[in-house]
Amino acid sequence: MLFFQKTKTITRRGAHSYNGNFLQPLAVGIVSAVLVALILVMGYLDIRRNETNLVGFMEDQALTTISVLLRQTEDNLKSIAAAKGKMPSHLKTAKEAESAYSIQLVYDAITKLGQQIDEQWKKKLMSNAYLQKFAEDHYFWYVAILNMRGDILYQSGPLKTDMLSKSDLFINGRKATTVELLEKIRIKEDIGYVGVKLKRGGGIAVFCLDRKGRLYWSLKVAVERAMSKMGEGHGIAYLQVFNDQKILLGNIGELPAGLTSRDLNDQEMMKGKKGILSRKVDPQGIKILDVAAPFILENPYLPKEKIAGIVRIGLDRGSMDKIIAENRQNIFIFMLFVVGIALLSMWLLYHDQNRHLAGIIDMERRLEKAERLSSLGQLAAGVAHEIRNPLNAISMATQRLKRDFIPPDETKAREFKNLSTVIRDEIRRLNEIIEEFLSFSKSRRLELSNFPVTEVLQKIVSLMTEEAASRNIVLETHWRFSPAVIPMDVNKLQQAFLNFIKNAMESITERGKITISVSREGKKHVLVSIADTGCGMTPEEIEKVFSPEYTTKEKGLGLGIPLATEIIRGHGGDVRVISRPGEGTTFEIVLPVEKISDKT
Repeated sequence: MLFFQKTKTITRRGAHSYNGNFLQPLAVGIVSAVLVALILVMGYLDIRRNETNLVGFMEDQALTTISVLLRQTEDNLKSIAAAKGKMPSHLKTAKEAESAYSIQLVYDAITKLGQQIDEQWKKKLMSNAYLQKFAEDHYFWYVAILNMRGDILYQSGPLKTDMLSKSDLFINGRKATTVELLEKIRIKEDIGYVGVKLKRGGGIAVFCLDRKGRLYWSLKVAVERAMSKMGEGHGIAYLQVFNDQKILLGNIGELPAGLTSRDLNDQEMMKGKKGILSRKVDPQGIKILDVAAPFILENPYLPKEKIAGIVRIGLDRGSMDKIIAENRQNIFIFMLFVVGIALLSMWLLYHDQNRHLAGIIDMERRLEKAERLSSLGQLAAGVAHEIRNPLNAISMATQRLKRDFIPPDETKAREFKNLSTVIRDEIRRLNEIIEEFLSFSKSRRLELSNFPVTEVLQKIVSLMTEEAASRNIVLETHWRFSPAVIPMDVNKLQQAFLNFIKNAMESITERGKITISVSREGKKHVLVSIADTGCGMTPEEIEKVFSPEYTTKEKGLGLGIPLATEIIRGHGGDVRVISRPGEGTTFEIVLPVEKISDKT
């Protein structure tokens, strides 16, 4: 739907054009383009620099977390290695008590594996092959299941006794039991063992650990204990620690779907070529900075050797991405601001160079319009003189009809008098319209008085109903704000409304409807709407409808709407047009409730 508000005469250059070379706007355009390009490059570099700084900050945060974890792990590992044999608790120092607690955690971790053996025993799936794989997976030197007499029921492999002498294989002339052999191996080769009684099988599971196995379990327990002290949260999505064999020693959280331990390029880190690896990942829409760093710890069991591995940590980068997005937005807004200034500068230069040319064209159009209106006024002066004589004759004839030819029937007589009065009033108003036609381009004061808008419109509707009915047009009224008293020149405002309604009737070629409504527009204005179901107008026709020289009628002068608009403006009001071809037109007349000024 098209909206148009007429506030002043619109002037256009039309065929006039300026063919000069606008070097200044071109120069400004080039400078602006270079400036925008520089800003784009600087903005991109600034975004990259901020992003790099934020990633570096998060990497430092990850390294700090890893450093704390490794320090606690190393302390736990030393505490486990320093554990001694059993002694009364009241004789232990604080350090010895801590070591005893740490080694007990190792025993507890191994004891939990006894539950797996117990479940397998219960299901009657126990075999030597199962124990062999079990020992390899958990870094045990030897695993066996003994009955209550100490006989071997299942074992991960033959018990190696080649480090023992032949005398060690016998005790008091009898063959040494498995437990006795394990004890002698422990003393000679420092291969410890842990026995766990099976609940369901009625036997004992024995787990033997050499130095490699003891280091694995001590490190695993040390890492898990350090992680339990750190806890979850703090922006950590997951945390994993692997040894140099890529065996998981402990973890916090779980890797999101789509990430695996194979994603790490740990070869370069283990060789010492890279101290840290980081990358952005978005598994399942979760924004994470995946960081991996190698570590080296002191080996408390073999001081000459080192413990190596990798720590992998995932940090939530939601805050970082938010900061980057805000920074991008600020740079984008700044760029738009600079481009706007450049375009404004170009427009100002263009406007300045064309100001004089536009002024000349405007003056030519005004002069042409003034000449046309002057000719129209001269023509109107001659026509008015010829029209007044017939009007006087019609007026006198109406007076005589009213005096000498009154019908005898009272109802018809009353209707006859009303029609006679209307004819005389319209003759008088027609005479005033002629005067107004002569003074169209002149100004004079309006005779304002408070009067209801609805009463003026109702009078017009009563006057036009018969003519509308003859054209198959229905006049419909809606007084949403009544009586809508405003300061007005009654006769002139009535003429303006009549012009709008006549224009609406003329736009309807067949059957149609004209809707006249009165409502409030805000607190200080009244809105009169005159809507028809006629042919409607195009945007080009809306542009011309307020021009005195424009008309679509063969015998029309095109003064109806312009004259009505001038009257509305004289009352301090305004006119809006809403129209669509084929659907009709609505004229919206906005009038002030209070008196603004005494002007036409």
